[in-house]
Amino acid sequence: MSDDLVLHLEQLRVETIKGATLVDNVDVTLRRGEILGLIGESGAGKSTIGLASMAYARAGCRITGGNIIINGTELRASTAAQRRNFRGKSIAYIAQSAAASFNPAMTLMDQVCEAPVTHGVMSRAEAQAYAVRLFRTLQLPNPEGFGDRYPHQVSGGQLQRAMAAMAMSCRPDVIVLDEPTTALDVTTQIEVLALLRDLIREFGTAGLYITHDLAVVAQIAHRIMVLRHGKMVEVGGAKQVLEEPATPYATALVNERRESEHIALPEPPKNVHPVLVIKDVDAGYGDVPVVKGINLSIARGETFAIVGESGSGKSSMARVVVGLLPRWTGDVRLDGESLSPALAQRSRDKLRRVQMVHQMPDVALNPRQSLAEIIGRPVGFYFDRPRNAIKERVVELLQLVGLPADFVSRRPGQLSGGQKQRVCIARALAAEPDLIICDEPTSALDPLVAEEVLKILRRLQDELGVAYMFITHDLGTVRRIAHRTAVMLKGEIIAQGPTAEIFSPPFHPYTERLIASVPEMDTHWLDGVLATRTLQ
Repeated sequence: MSDDLVLHLEQLRVETIKGATLVDNVDVTLRRGEILGLIGESGAGKSTIGLASMAYARAGCRITGGNIIINGTELRASTAAQRRNFRGKSIAYIAQSAAASFNPAMTLMDQVCEAPVTHGVMSRAEAQAYAVRLFRTLQLPNPEGFGDRYPHQVSGGQLQRAMAAMAMSCRPDVIVLDEPTTALDVTTQIEVLALLRDLIREFGTAGLYITHDLAVVAQIAHRIMVLRHGKMVEVGGAKQVLEEPATPYATALVNERRESEHIALPEPPKNVHPVLVIKDVDAGYGDVPVVKGINLSIARGETFAIVGESGSGKSSMARVVVGLLPRWTGDVRLDGESLSPALAQRSRDKLRRVQMVHQMPDVALNPRQSLAEIIGRPVGFYFDRPRNAIKERVVELLQLVGLPADFVSRRPGQLSGGQKQRVCIARALAAEPDLIICDEPTSALDPLVAEEVLKILRRLQDELGVAYMFITHDLGTVRRIAHRTAVMLKGEIIAQGPTAEIFSPPFHPYTERLIASVPEMDTHWLDGVLATRTLQ
């Protein structure tokens, strides 16, 4: 083997314990400084291959064939202790869901320093100094004090960047990047993509980049492997695969991405009666304001999008509406009636009428409960129905979101990412709400599955007249679903109005920066954007 070959997966095969094939004889080679992008729809085997490169398989799965070689060492032939020593030190993993990956009882600094200290790569003092350097490079706020925070005290985008710091803390030979920019806004995504690319070049690290976003993989990957149903469909240079795909499936993925950029904006709702009115609202944590002077209204049957970069106050605004973050000043009215600032002060009916669909269904769903329990609980809580009626309603809700009735006995671990998010939608609908707050509900899904979820949300809105507050950093999704849009920056709304107007010139300078930061399926796009910003 070549001296610069750092990772070699040869005829890799992964199966479930019941014998179903997840990855079917896939070969992967990675050289120092090289990034291979793995793309394909949900269930294609991307994350399974990423985990298998660490000689690891999820519960209920097993690696049944092939070789896993890192720096000349065959991990499948190694002892469990030897494999643990490789993980974190020689090969690191950046997971898609940072919220599910951090220990809520430990500070971020303790968790970032754990791997280099445990593996003997650095002393505690050296690890802390290096962590601060990584925090600063990743543009995290107050780098010297950021590590003193706990995971729940930072935004989702900040937590994802902290996870990148944790993975890079040992300066590994291989980094598996499993959707590492999913939770990031478009402006931060550019900086993180550039950082990851530069670090891989600087340290000669090899990168296995897993994503469903072809525009993102175009910016960072040297080669691309297209996967479907656990098999390799196509592999080649990034430019070749994106511009001249050789197989029908790869062509379909590329065309779907191109077509998604040219979708007509939705028609405005006929009903203009406001279901939610927010007037002069300020809120914060401790004495630190995070939401300032917010004014907006959402009509029945309307989708109102809130966009902005990580830390702009989008999710904090949602917490104010549901009562998880009591407002300091101002008023929040639901159908003309003022809502109490704190959740505990609201009546059961007020709670029922505002529901949430969260970004990460893995975190939002109890893995030990069946779908009958998960969806049935709000039915019983809000409507006090007998057991048989609850079961019938759960079946109705499953069918409403496009899931079969026999799913009632399944648990979240038996579902795909798209199916889990449908369950979250069904659970929100179980309360028969007037308003659903959708906090990044499609960011963790591949484009084909995300489009299915958006279609479900649109259909349910047409059928039920429910209003959506749609929080996202994905401007493409905003164009597809939002009637009106507000842009937030540093806790304030700097622009709002019909989506067509927000995305048409003349722009607010920050809105223009957001639009210019949306990646294009061009392998030279990132370099061009970075060069433009350097000149400004």
